[in-house]
Amino acid sequence: MKVLVTGAGGFIGKNLIATLKVSGHDVFEYHHAVGLETLENFCGECEFVFHLAGVNRPESLDEFTTGNERFTAELVNCLERAQNNCPIVFASSVQAELNNPYGQSKLASEEILRAHSARRTLIYRLPNVFGKWCRPNYNSAIATFCFNAAHNLPLKVNDPAREMTLVYIDNVIKEFMRVLDGEEPQAIPTYKKNLQELAKLIQSFPKCRADLSIPDQTDTLTAKLYSTYQSYLPENNFAYALTMHKDERGSFSEFVRTNGQGQFSANVIKPHITKGNHWHHSKHEKFLVVTGEGVIRFRQIFSDKVFEYRVSGERHEVVEIPPGYTHSIENTGETDMTVIIWANENFNPSVPDTYPMKINIDSAQVNGGAL
Repeated sequence: MKVLVTGAGGFIGKNLIATLKVSGHDVFEYHHAVGLETLENFCGECEFVFHLAGVNRPESLDEFTTGNERFTAELVNCLERAQNNCPIVFASSVQAELNNPYGQSKLASEEILRAHSARRTLIYRLPNVFGKWCRPNYNSAIATFCFNAAHNLPLKVNDPAREMTLVYIDNVIKEFMRVLDGEEPQAIPTYKKNLQELAKLIQSFPKCRADLSIPDQTDTLTAKLYSTYQSYLPENNFAYALTMHKDERGSFSEFVRTNGQGQFSANVIKPHITKGNHWHHSKHEKFLVVTGEGVIRFRQIFSDKVFEYRVSGERHEVVEIPPGYTHSIENTGETDMTVIIWANENFNPSVPDTYPMKINIDSAQVNGGAL
């Protein structure tokens, strides 16, 4: 479909255009640097309009009228001159319910669109939209908080108790794409939190690198705020070092600690080296060899029977490490073996639940594993 997007250079416009293009649509991008002659051409060809253009931080109050109300009228006139009754989606604002210059200009724009009943017009009164590519230090507290946190700058909260109603950019775009496909409009999910709570949560994100934690991804708002924060990281600060515990056998590095879902680690084992030879009461793990080759051995601690599982980076298979089995992993190859490990609980040095016990394969009966 040929889709006209006004306000193409803005926050919502960029996200929408990116989605439209990967979905195979032809996009006519209109922004303030494009002349009205080009708008006339676009209006003659387009099959759907997303009207996102608008002014919300003008240098003078008159710009609310010219940038919102009058431009909306000009857009509709262009479509009418082209005898184009294609549908229009208008990104309005909840401010249209308030008696202020910005809200009045948005309300006037809505009324202009509603006056043209020959076309399908959908109006979305959006609250505070947040997400990637939103301009910080402009009109979004979330963008400013995330930018400052990502750049190690202080977060200033002028009205801590003020409750914010938020919508996430991906949810907005998902709804826009739905109606573009001819589906009936639905309410966009909203989130509510006061500014102090938002600032405190966002301020906690940079600490995740130091303690290897992940913010609670089961909480939808937290997950979306963390994704937004990540989008503001400086390009020279995408990487951070882990603590490597190194010795002649190889290295071990904790990677991620979750809240209640265990931790991930990377274990590098030198050729012909064996690690492990211990067991756990309750802790259980999953081993995934991604490079090299070796063997994982098990023995139930009250048995002499040893089980072996051959593992290789050429064949990605997960080996479960159950409680009550002493286990070891040996690198049988000539290159380093790398093992990704998930444990069901974060390591606590005061309660390690790890007890040394050798496999003793020389005197034990060895049975091949299932892999």
